[in-house]
Parts: sequence; structure tokens; C-alpha cells
Amino acid sequence: MTRIFIDADACPVRDETYRVAQRHGLHVFVVSNRMIALPSSPLIERVVVTQGMDVADDWIATRAAAADIVISADIPLAARCVARGACVLDPRGRILDEDAIGMALAMRNLMEDLRSTGAIMQGGRGFTRADRSTFLSALDTAVVRARKRAAGRDRPFPIVPPQ
Repeated sequence: MTRIFIDADACPVRDETYRVAQRHGLHVFVVSNRMIALPSSPLIERVVVTQGMDVADDWIATRAAAADIVISADIPLAARCVARGACVLDPRGRILDEDAIGMALAMRNLMEDLRSTGAIMQGGRGFTRADRSTFLSALDTAVVRARKRAAGRDRPFPIVPPQ
């Protein structure tokens, strides 16, 4: 059965994920280092992990499997989940699959190096309504593909990302 894992501490698309999960009847694990308000639903489960570096990431990465969907902007977590066969979406709807994860890791490392040297001072662009729309479309597509994969009727991910 397909499940959704949300790396929830800084996730801007939790509500959108809950709606899609409800529509498809999918269990959602909302994993964070602190209490986060959740809608009342037997399909949505709060997981509060102890404080510490990567504790929430470790919880998700050890449980996500093929045909599961992980929502996270954390590239190292995405790489770990992709290695386990899960589909990973960032909050802007970008699919991080076997084809994309290597480049995403390289870009993350480059940007981290540039920020540490002071070459780049600003953060990323703001989160927009169009980003939410792109995410919703990508999540719906991922759910359909994950269900087919779970039923053995589809080849493994990748999913073609929305343009």
C-alpha cells in the first residue's frame, strides 16, 4: 500500500498533501521535531521525534519504501529515499528520482560552498501560488504511479516532472 511521508518541520504544502491523501485514501506520516497541528483523520498520523540533527530524516529514510511518496526539500534525505525506491517530491513539485538526485546533490553542495564563502548572500525565491499548483499536480501524478507500482502494473519511477 502506498503511504506518504512528510518531512514536516518547514513544509509549506502539508495542507495540500492532506487533501490529496484524503481523496485517495492514503495514510500520511507527518514527521517533525515538534508538535504540529493536524486535521482530525484516521489517515493522518503525527510522529514527533526527539530533537537532534537528522532524527526526523532518519525516521523517514528507514521506513520509506518502493511505492511510497516522500515530501521533502531536504536533498540528502531525498537521496536516501530514492535509493530505497520511494518517489520524492519537493514542495515546489519537482520530482527527485534516480535521474535527478545526482544533479540535485551536486547543486546543493555547490550552493552550500558558495554561501559559506560569502559569494551568495540571499536565500531562494519565495513560495508562490503557482508552486502550490505545480506541487498538487505532481503529487496526484505520483499517487497514481505509486499505486500502479504497488500493484505491480507499472515500471519503477521516474515520473516526468510537470513543466
